[in-house]
Amino acid sequence: MDERERRERAEQARRAQAGLVARGVEVVAATFVDNGGITRVKAVPVAALENAAAWGVGASPVFDSFLYDGSPVTGPHAPGVIGDLRLHPDLDRLTPLAAQPGWAWAPVDRYDQEGGVHPIDQRSAARAAVAGLAAEGLEMRAAFEVEWVVGADPAPGADPDAFVSAARGPSYGQARLVERSDYVRDVVSALTAQDIAVVQVHPEYAEGQFEVSVAATDPVAAADDMVLVRETIRAVSLSHGLRPSFSPKVVADGVGNGGHVHFSVWHREGQNTFAGGDGPCGLDSTGEAFSAGVLAHLPGLLVLGAPSVASYLRLVPQHWAGAFAAWGQENRETALRLVPGPTGSRHRSANMEIKCFDLAANPYLVVAGVIFAGLAGLADRARLPEPVEVDPASLEEDERARRGIVRLPESLDEALAAFEADPVLTGALGEPLAATIGNIRRGEIARFAGRTQEEVAAELRWAY
Repeated sequence: MDERERRERAEQARRAQAGLVARGVEVVAATFVDNGGITRVKAVPVAALENAAAWGVGASPVFDSFLYDGSPVTGPHAPGVIGDLRLHPDLDRLTPLAAQPGWAWAPVDRYDQEGGVHPIDQRSAARAAVAGLAAEGLEMRAAFEVEWVVGADPAPGADPDAFVSAARGPSYGQARLVERSDYVRDVVSALTAQDIAVVQVHPEYAEGQFEVSVAATDPVAAADDMVLVRETIRAVSLSHGLRPSFSPKVVADGVGNGGHVHFSVWHREGQNTFAGGDGPCGLDSTGEAFSAGVLAHLPGLLVLGAPSVASYLRLVPQHWAGAFAAWGQENRETALRLVPGPTGSRHRSANMEIKCFDLAANPYLVVAGVIFAGLAGLADRARLPEPVEVDPASLEEDERARRGIVRLPESLDEALAAFEADPVLTGALGEPLAATIGNIRRGEIARFAGRTQEEVAAELRWAY
């Protein structure tokens, strides 16, 4: 970061301050997401925003080596107590928070004290991936689905961290929506006031579960949106006396929360590569190669998109979690689902959905990894296998083998092995970031060694 950029950031902050004050904003929360999927924050008064924009807010690099509970792990890039970073809020995303009066929010980019990009800054990794896509004359539009459950206070004398559903209505049922209609309306209202375009909201399958879908945008903005949506839901929930959980597995015998990612890849001229082509299911050669790259690298991508031990309690067949490395049109049991949209709108609506990811993930790492995998597919001119038109679990094992349909890793250990054996992902992320991710995952694996599924779910129930 040079002196010119610092001056521009300071001037942008000065222009923003008056508007914030006029809206009653007193404090700005500046957030980043660590490698364990936890949103971390430093906050500054509005009067200090100009200095923060130009010179950053100090923060220890030790956050990069935190587990979900804040305990650090060791490794070659774990700084311990030494060093400092500067958090520079991205004022293009500065947002007054509708559910937290007097507060605004901005995601940060992390730099070292010399003004260089921090090599373990995940948002910068996502930016680098987008730049790589642009160099190929392509752009991506992406969005995260956010699933969560709402809990109520347990009975006096019961475990205070137990899950007690705060909504009793049936899955996808209007009764559940009626029961919590004020709450769901307030979630939608707050998101809309923050310029998040809500596409739909509905009760989901698990007990007390809801889902909100938002409009697709560029990948970095989509990751920003995921953070803002999740923290808005948290704020609205608490104002209603509810406790939200975004954990992949809230209770061991439940369905769990997913964090599905929808994406489409577009030629610079405005043509959707997932519609109107001569390839399978209407993909053009670019869309097919990109999707084939994502499919090929899904085992390693799970370390980014399903990063918790609890993720693999959710990632099981016949739970719409996408437990098989396969793809299909409108197939909710394949990890990669082509969503063509209705006839007449496919040129703008066709997209791919990755179903095996969840909300324990750092969204910036997710979009970076997906793009890097897709770029590798483009470089290799990769081809997709035949689409799968049935539930893969319904096929005999030898039939799955014949069609190249394999089960995705069934544990974080297996996913980590796949990630560390994948030179495309580790090389694109860079050694400092890839090695740190590996250390974090090993730390969580060690933490839960020998624990039961019930113990894992209980430990991580309110972590996310």
